Amino acid sequence: MGRENWTSEKIFERLVNNKSEKTYWNNISELRKRATEEIYDKAYELAKSEIDKKKIIGINVLAQLGFDPRIRQQKTVELYFKLLENEQNDDVLFSLFFGISHNNENLTEKQVLKLTEFKNSKNKDIRYSLVSALSTVEDPKAIETLIELSEDKYSSIRNWATFGIGTLCEQNNDRIIKALWNRIKDKHQETKLEAIVGLANRKQVAVKDQIIDELKSGKYGTLLFEAIETLNDKEFIPHLENNLKSAKNDSGIKEEWIADLKKCLNKLSA
Repeated sequence: MGRENWTSEKIFERLVNNKSEKTYWNNISELRKRATEEIYDKAYELAKSEIDKKKIIGINVLAQLGFDPRIRQQKTVELYFKLLENEQNDDVLFSLFFGISHNNENLTEKQVLKLTEFKNSKNKDIRYSLVSALSTVEDPKAIETLIELSEDKYSSIRNWATFGIGTLCEQNNDRIIKALWNRIKDKHQETKLEAIVGLANRKQVAVKDQIIDELKSGKYGTLLFEAIETLNDKEFIPHLENNLKSAKNDSGIKEEWIADLKKCLNKLSA
């Protein structure tokens, strides 16, 4: 009998007592789908536990319990920030930040300031999850923190922070543009492409030269097509056609990438 037929009590019991993490997220996901007041109350109590394992389970269930709207979202956010006041365990903080990331539509200025206190954490996982918590938050302090984290020494953090300011953020100012240009030569390929997309989104025509360099190199991901389509400049067409010709003779290139390239060409040629 599959877990979809288990009682919620049984799933919570498995989460609390199982030593293996193998089915952890499957069980969390099943509880999230049910989205009842009963499950909310149980998860809420677990989130307030003094035992870190139980606390994390509660935080994770509440993070995406119900959708549009989430069940008692305001109460959940208030709990998360109350827990942040004294929490020292990095694993709990990691879960809290990702929990907040799924419920950050209406954060207050005070709540944003609380989050920014963790930007200099020595734990890279905390900084990584903090990026998620602050992304899409249209608050000057949140955006400034993402800009700072776009300079992080770890590429995964730079990548998500650059995506946060380049694509998820709707604002456009000199600080954001400068931060994106600072990542335009990033040694991490996806971070570099996120910067290119962010600049294209802000109609920074000068990024065209960087895009052409990427097309000439032939070593780029599908994110580049997004920037090309945004700028909609027909000067890219011959370079894309050359890439398509080369790709057809290279068995190592994925069909999905070729399909995206063709789609991009068709849009420019229309």
